[in-house]
Amino acid sequence: MSKIKPSRGAPYARILGVGGYRPTRVVPNEVILETIDSSDEWIRSRSGIETRHWASDEETVAAMSIEASGKAIADAGISAEQIGGVIVSTVSHFKQTPAVATEIADKLGTAKAAAFDISAGCAGFVYGLTLAKGMIVEGSAEYVLVIGVERLSDLTDLEDRATAFLFGDGAGAVVVGPSQEPAIGPTVWGSEGDKSETIKQTVPWTEYRSGEVAKFPAITQEGQAVFRWAVFEMAKVAKEALDASGLSPDDLDVFIPHQANERIIDSMVKTLKLPEHVTVARDVRTTGNTSAASIPLAMERLLATGEAKSGDTALVIGFGAGLVYAATVVTLP
Repeated sequence: MSKIKPSRGAPYARILGVGGYRPTRVVPNEVILETIDSSDEWIRSRSGIETRHWASDEETVAAMSIEASGKAIADAGISAEQIGGVIVSTVSHFKQTPAVATEIADKLGTAKAAAFDISAGCAGFVYGLTLAKGMIVEGSAEYVLVIGVERLSDLTDLEDRATAFLFGDGAGAVVVGPSQEPAIGPTVWGSEGDKSETIKQTVPWTEYRSGEVAKFPAITQEGQAVFRWAVFEMAKVAKEALDASGLSPDDLDVFIPHQANERIIDSMVKTLKLPEHVTVARDVRTTGNTSAASIPLAMERLLATGEAKSGDTALVIGFGAGLVYAATVVTLP
């Protein structure tokens, strides 16, 4: 018989607060057109994107995360000292070690919270949310801060016609805490590594360091392959997440998919047969694709504008480089 004491945490977990930060510089499509042969009409028709935010030198991954986290902590009505874990999802923090989460935890004033980074691309926020839920139910933390943050302008090839218009910068954060009723559903997640070449960094850092290539690494993708995968396969994953939560599309109030491309969003809405009453996040229009930050940023905007309200039931799904994906159903804070 085991002598190990069993873990004892909260019965369930929920999102208690949300916060977002968008850099002050707004970049319209006209700026993108200075370096690629395209048009504003083409960009809007292909992606839905009208503007995006690009960070200044001072708006670092850590600085943006701290701003978004401060809002989330205030929204949750707790203090930073109560945070027992900080999870940061990002692919654009250029220090391999230490994790930027440790800096954020310290500057926020947490009491030596567990802190770590994860790399799960555009699915990273839902990955982090799932880990936070486990920490709370397992009992290793009472409150966990989950941050999705990117400075993708640093990884954008402005001469690449296929991707130059896509990416933006920003940070979104949520506080996850204990709940007496289910408020974060089962997660359906996974990876398809055989398709990893469809979204990737152009070259490894070592090739740039050694001088084998002169151009700074950037993110590139096979647009049509990604589109087909996202539309057809991710709608199935979203449906699986609904089924796992015991819900149907009619039970939803809000749909918050990764803000990759408005055509992908429209196709998923159609495939899922979402009712007209379901509010659909379309933050991509003015924020662009912010990878791990896109879902919490879209969630924050919907709540701030009143398009969604506290207590609403929302389906969230992230998908991207890896290829990785994750979907779940949550109660909005």
